[in-house]
Amino acid sequence: MRIIKKRKKWGGSRGGDIAIFILLVLIGLFMLFPIYLSVIQSIKPVEELFVFPPKLYVQRPTSQNFEDMLKVAGSLDVPFSRYVFNSVFVSVVVTVAQLFLSSSAAYVLSKVKAPGVKAMNKVIEIALLFTSSVTYIVQYIVMAGTYWAITLPYIATPMGLFLMKQFMGQIPESMIEAAKLDGASHLRVCWQIVMPNVKPAWLTLMIFAFQGAWQITGYLFVYSEQLKPIPIVMQQIAAAGIARQGVSSATVVVLMLPPMILFLILQSNVVETMAHSGLKD
Repeated sequence: MRIIKKRKKWGGSRGGDIAIFILLVLIGLFMLFPIYLSVIQSIKPVEELFVFPPKLYVQRPTSQNFEDMLKVAGSLDVPFSRYVFNSVFVSVVVTVAQLFLSSSAAYVLSKVKAPGVKAMNKVIEIALLFTSSVTYIVQYIVMAGTYWAITLPYIATPMGLFLMKQFMGQIPESMIEAAKLDGASHLRVCWQIVMPNVKPAWLTLMIFAFQGAWQITGYLFVYSEQLKPIPIVMQQIAAAGIARQGVSSATVVVLMLPPMILFLILQSNVVETMAHSGLKD
């Protein structure tokens, strides 16, 4: 009698589970290392910043770097609160507009049968190959020196549209047809039926959109100090040579805090909705 032995799947035993756990821990530590290093550098005194070989810990923690950063920021001609407002304004406008445009366009391309939809999908896929630098000349000629230069080019992204379209394509057609039979318009179907069922997609898009918008410097297009966002101002503060290396490390920590906080707030919702987002036709 021939006995067929089933091959155990990786992770199907206690040893496999332990190996996977160790691997995930190592990957997590590898990803956390740059954040840890940035924080450590920001609380090192100046004399410890230039020790060779560099140490991965701090002997005498100090908040002097952050105090110097705030002191320099407070001595600028334009109030620091103005730079904060510029970055928050640009980030919120870009995030909301990108979410609205990507979701609306994705619904049309994935659920509305119209001439040219397939061709437009191909154009979007090709657009993924291009970077934002191809629009620099147009930005400079048309919108330089205004808020439009650092908001308008970023509110419509092929990646955001592609992400939303892929998720919306998984929504059962029967659900949409049932809503139409009840008299729902396309607008109502999109925002009251489809959007709640693709929550992981638009939460993920929100995280990426805010992260990208928060890092916008606009140094090529914005010349007025009244319109400059925080990143370019922080770069100017930190670009004063060796004497401000500690301040430079402190600015890195300050700039990465808002996207990190937003990610920590939304990531639990993304994981939860992905775990319960199974749709069957």
